[in-house]
Parts: sequence; structure tokens; C-alpha cells
Amino acid sequence: MLSFLRTLTAGRPTARDNPLHPDTAETVHISSLALLKMLRHARSGVPMEVMGLMLGEFVDDYTINVVDVFAMPQSGTGVSVEAIDPVYEAKMLDILKKTSRTEMVVGWYHSHPGFGCWLSSVDVETQRNFEALSPRAVAVVVDPIQSVRGKVVIDAFRSIPTMNLGGVKLAPTAEARQTTSNLGHLVRPSIVAAVHGLGFRYYSLPILFRLGSKEAKMLQTRQTTSNLGHLVRPSIVAAVHGLGFRYYSLPILFRLGSKEAKMLQSVNKQNWAVGLHTSIYKEHNKENENLALELKKMTKIFTKDIAVKQNLTKKEIELQKVGRLDPKRRMEELSKDLLQRNIVQTLCGI
Repeated sequence: MLSFLRTLTAGRPTARDNPLHPDTAETVHISSLALLKMLRHARSGVPMEVMGLMLGEFVDDYTINVVDVFAMPQSGTGVSVEAIDPVYEAKMLDILKKTSRTEMVVGWYHSHPGFGCWLSSVDVETQRNFEALSPRAVAVVVDPIQSVRGKVVIDAFRSIPTMNLGGVKLAPTAEARQTTSNLGHLVRPSIVAAVHGLGFRYYSLPILFRLGSKEAKMLQTRQTTSNLGHLVRPSIVAAVHGLGFRYYSLPILFRLGSKEAKMLQSVNKQNWAVGLHTSIYKEHNKENENLALELKKMTKIFTKDIAVKQNLTKKEIELQKVGRLDPKRRMEELSKDLLQRNIVQTLCGI
């Protein structure tokens, strides 16, 4: 694996940096394009794991910018991934270089579909091979199953050396991180991650999603006295897998600019003519029947609720609504949907 990585990065600039980082203000900035590519790649591989490389630069001792990623052909299992085509990665780097994507490899990413963000023993060894070439290489783990809209389950890690010479602390604890810099936060480690060495074989890094050139220019070097953000409490799974003595975690920050927000909103944007398309009449009639039956059902429930509420106080009525579907609101939604569907179908079918 180490020889493959050396071949992969041959002829490309390598990071020059002091490998001793006792301060915990280091943050990984991930662009919206890179995040979108990682999520799409991870979802396409479910239930198997997927793997890819991250391109970017080491700005300073506290900032790592990830501007782009690309997938790698690989075979995945439940807990590990294995690259199988080193020629493909070298070819991709050459192609990206021709498109003015001259950034170097700053780390790698892979997915854990459904079982959280942590590093297995194989992942730790892979990360150490990356760190043999660049001490500040980062391993990013994303969970496409647990990720939902508005909440991405992602974390960044770096391994902890097996020998700690000179008494320099390379894997600060959560308390040390909170006293040096809390800009951003760490993802709460799971029990699975702890079992696989999170905290003693590798550690987590904070991720900040850098969105846009203007926002990047505004980003300043992280101050060690900052108290913005917070760390997420590690889980038992992460502790069992070695969080704190095999690897450690870093905080993650999310920033979104106007251009990036517009780009993300346009990913699944439909054409204006989609609303004028007519559906199959047989399916349309069946859907109308289903909506009418549900509307009838909601009407009965609403009528029953009116009779029951006459003998209840205002507080009892509020308590009765907790955990229940509001029949009045549902009736309004069904009526509006029914009218819109039939108006469009009628006008477009003329």
C-alpha cells in the first residue's frame, strides 16, 4: 500500500509541515462540491463501502482546504475498503492536472453505510500509509445512511503514533481541545469507532465546509484562544474502537455562501415544463380515488374531534394534539392537492 501511494503521488508537491501539533485548532475545510461528490459516491455504493482521494492544500498549521475529490474503483466489505486499480488513480490525477486542478492529495475518504464514523484496523493502517508520505494527511468518513437533509454524518480523523517521544502530546483529549480552540466541533464517536482504535490508533479532525472563493479569502487563521463551537461527546462505540489512543477526532464547521447555496438548490431542480405534463388517465383516476377516500377518513376524524373537544378544557385540548395527526390541516392539504392535480390535468389535456 505504501509503495502504491508513493507511485500515486510521484511528481506532485508534498506537504512541508511540522508533524507535531499539540494545539487542537486545526480544521478541515471542505468545499460544497467535494461534499456533494462524496455523498453521491457514498450513496451509490450502498450497502458496500466506497473509497476516494481528496485534493486540496495545507494553508497553515490550522487549516486544511479540500477543494475536490474523486472516486477510486475498489472492493468493499462491511468494515474496510481496498483499492484495486492504482493505474486509475494516477490517470485521474493527470487528467485533473490538465483541467487546472493542480492541488495535491491531502487525504482520502471512504463510507461507512449505516454504522457511524470511525476507523477500523484496516482503515488505521491505510491512514498511517498516507501519513508516511504526508504527516498531516486526513481520513474522512461519511455515513450516507444516517445522513439526512440538513445533517451530514461525517468526521475527519488522523492516526496517533504508537510511540510518543519527547513527551509531546500528539493526540490531545477532548478537554485539551476545548481549552485551546472550540471553533467547530467533533462528531460524537460511536462504540464501533472506539472498538477500532479511535483515540489511540487514530484521531478525528474537524471539518469545515468552505464554500466559495470570497468566503475562503475571509477565513482567518484559527486562534488558539477561540471558544466558538463545541466538541461532540464521544460515544461508547468509538471509545471501544480506540478513540483517544489509536486515533483522534477534530471539529467540523459548516459555512455556506450565496453562490454555493444556489448551486446546491439547483442540483435536483426540475424544468418549468414538468408541471404541465399530463399523467396517465388510469393512474390519475386511481390517485384521485385514493385522495378522496383519505379526505373522507379525515373528515370523520375531524367531526369526531369537534364533538369530543366540547367537553374539554383548553389545556386538555392542547395535550390531546401531541403526537397526533392534525385532521384539519391534513384535509386542507388533501383538498389543495386534489384541486391542483385535476386543474393541471384538465387544462393540459385540452
